[in-house]
Amino acid sequence: MILQSLAGLPAFLAYFCTGLIAIVAYLLVYTRITPHNEFQLIRDNDPAAAIALGLSLLGFVAPLFSAIAHSANVLDCLIWAFIALIVQVAVFYIVKIPVPDLSGRIAAGELAPAIWLGLSSLAAGLLNAACMIY
Repeated sequence: MILQSLAGLPAFLAYFCTGLIAIVAYLLVYTRITPHNEFQLIRDNDPAAAIALGLSLLGFVAPLFSAIAHSANVLDCLIWAFIALIVQVAVFYIVKIPVPDLSGRIAAGELAPAIWLGLSSLAAGLLNAACMIY
């Protein structure tokens, strides 16, 4: 009975590791395209940076979750994870339109722009995840 339960362990490990790799890749790419240094700001106890990056990460993980749940294989999952990354990068640039100095304001610790970016990222991620049910 235990062996039967563990039969799915290789698939679990493959998708879990794929998810972790996708998350690390997302954080590397996303934090490079933003003008502010999220991790340094978070180390400096800037809640605005933590809110913006944390919600952005959730906005990426939601479609990643959907990709893992609905993909045909690991490669298919990675393709959809890449699409989710592109969507999140696009959201960052779109959200800057009504708030041109978005990064500067987040770096200054302003919460309203951080919440705007974070919740926009989360909303786009949830929409993205819903669209991945195929």
